[in-house]
Amino acid sequence: MKSMQRDQAVAGDGRAQASLGELLGEVSSDLSTLLRQEVELAKAELRQDAGKVGQAGGMFAGAAIAGLLTLFFLSYALWWGLSNVMDQSWAALIVAAVWAVISVILLTMARGRAREIRGMPRTMQTAREIPDAVRGH
Repeated sequence: MKSMQRDQAVAGDGRAQASLGELLGEVSSDLSTLLRQEVELAKAELRQDAGKVGQAGGMFAGAAIAGLLTLFFLSYALWWGLSNVMDQSWAALIVAAVWAVISVILLTMARGRAREIRGMPRTMQTAREIPDAVRGH
């Protein structure tokens, strides 16, 4: 029983007597493991988001095609209706001008929204903060 207690005490003292180099080695190993895990988590987040983006993109493309055809036929109907009141060329010019104004408005709105996009997953931000945390900032 005494030899077992003595062996445990020696083992405990060996851990307490670990050199500074060994401790720094452990910290370095733990830090590198943490960084690898953060990178793997970021990759997993990007893969998951990429699948959702692909599905949403396909649905938006289908909706855009249907909307474009609808707009085409509505524009044609407007042109045809205006041509009963005025010359066909003026009616076509009016319809084209209306669509030019709409496209400028949509372009302006889209540029504003594009500037709001954050392109980095949260994990990447966490990985960037690790060196500052190690330094004590």
